[in-house]
Amino acid sequence: MARTKPKNDHPAPHIRNKKAAYKYVILEKIECGLCLLGTEVKSLRDGQVSLDEAFARMRDGELWLIGAHFAPYRFGNTANHDPLRPRKLLVHRSELVKLGAKVAQKGLTIVPLALYFNDRGLAKATLGLAQGKTHADKRQTLRARDDRREMERARNRRR
Repeated sequence: MARTKPKNDHPAPHIRNKKAAYKYVILEKIECGLCLLGTEVKSLRDGQVSLDEAFARMRDGELWLIGAHFAPYRFGNTANHDPLRPRKLLVHRSELVKLGAKVAQKGLTIVPLALYFNDRGLAKATLGLAQGKTHADKRQTLRARDDRREMERARNRRR
């Protein structure tokens, strides 16, 4: 019988890219693994990661996360990691081929939507195949968000 790990009292952080939903229309979502160094894993567990300017790019038949900022681990020593280094994303070959064909279309890009740890404690990333929004689309998104807030306020006032 397999031993179970004791439950951790602190939930693992779920880092989200909040700007992605505003800047892009997400067409498809993909889950993949991350190749991280030890101090990067500790920074991710501390929630010290920013995905605001991050994107994924195919290079030499592999998928790489570029522009993600993993803050240096505060207890790290001289062997601490470079905050902006490219990080390899682990994707099945069949998914990589499909993604490559879709990204070759004009106007599509791959953006990270979230970073998290799964049930087994492995670092995972959710990527989105995205198409950039126009200025009018962004205004429409803001208008819809304001309308939802206004309806919520009205509902709370009636209570």
